[in-house]
Amino acid sequence: MKVKLQEAIDEAFAKAQQALRAGRSGEALAWLERAHILTQRRPWLHARSHWLMLLAGWQQGDVREVLGQIPRIPAALLFSRLWVPIGNTGRARVSAFQPMPMSEELRRLLE
Repeated sequence: MKVKLQEAIDEAFAKAQQALRAGRSGEALAWLERAHILTQRRPWLHARSHWLMLLAGWQQGDVREVLGQIPRIPAALLFSRLWVPIGNTGRARVSAFQPMPMSEELRRLLE
């Protein structure tokens, strides 16, 4: 894995977990969306992003987010190497099948 990509993934997960520990679930979710986009082709990391989104949803009391993440966790483990909708942020309010626009920075990291 490219060094800059790994650093970006590590930063996104670290910042998300710091925000979760501080009770800032909205901030955590923003970092987790970034982590999700960067890890979509890596099953364990992809599933980790969904797990942490579930925890952030739980922290917010957002039933839709929690329930929406439950099927995404095993799907991430099973399908990440086969097909993913590029740029999808992974949140429960977005179709799991919908490709989404990506920032130029994220696009460069994934090249």
